[in-house]
Amino acid sequence: MITLSLDGSKQGGLRILCVGAHSDDIEIGCGGTMLRLLQSLPEVHVAWVVLSAPGVREAEARGSAEAFLSGAASRSIQCFDFEESFFPWHGATIKRSMESLKSFEPDVVFSHARTDLHQDHRQTAELTWNTFRNHLVLEFEIPKYDGDLGSPNVFFPLAEDVCAKKIALLKEHFGSQRSKHWFDETLFSSLMRLRGMECCSPSRHAEAFYGRKVVL
Repeated sequence: MITLSLDGSKQGGLRILCVGAHSDDIEIGCGGTMLRLLQSLPEVHVAWVVLSAPGVREAEARGSAEAFLSGAASRSIQCFDFEESFFPWHGATIKRSMESLKSFEPDVVFSHARTDLHQDHRQTAELTWNTFRNHLVLEFEIPKYDGDLGSPNVFFPLAEDVCAKKIALLKEHFGSQRSKHWFDETLFSSLMRLRGMECCSPSRHAEAFYGRKVVL
């Protein structure tokens, strides 16, 4: 196993773009990794973008983003209200919104996996790659009823206190999701434990990603 590190010494700090289809996707997919990076790197600038966050979901998304990004050197939180479950039929409009993110000039982009079976997630992944063609894009995973978990190839080990904080913030900020059969501590912790086992994490926990194209 080869261990690599994101360069936190870059002049001006590391710039990270997170793109999620729905208001809890970023937190579920890479929330622990973001908490770890903000703890360990000296200067991180984050653009946090949620494509579908209408009504109460926007308030949840903004409150959660503020909590997860409390350690960032700077942060920008954008919420759009594209219709959930209809992303493939609004591709041109979503693409224009994605184009507006180029000015942030990210070093790393976290977004959905292209193999995700949810149509909104898959469309977001395709447009992320279409927009950021010469960037390090790490695709996160979202557990769901569809059963589309695969074999990721990039792992971020997470300390147990980081895992606990991720889960606590999810439970605190997404009240509209607490009644869902899949939204519980056991699911989130189990996936991090599984990925931790796969990468032999010293802490036993990790988040995993798909690195489709990585230049060393």
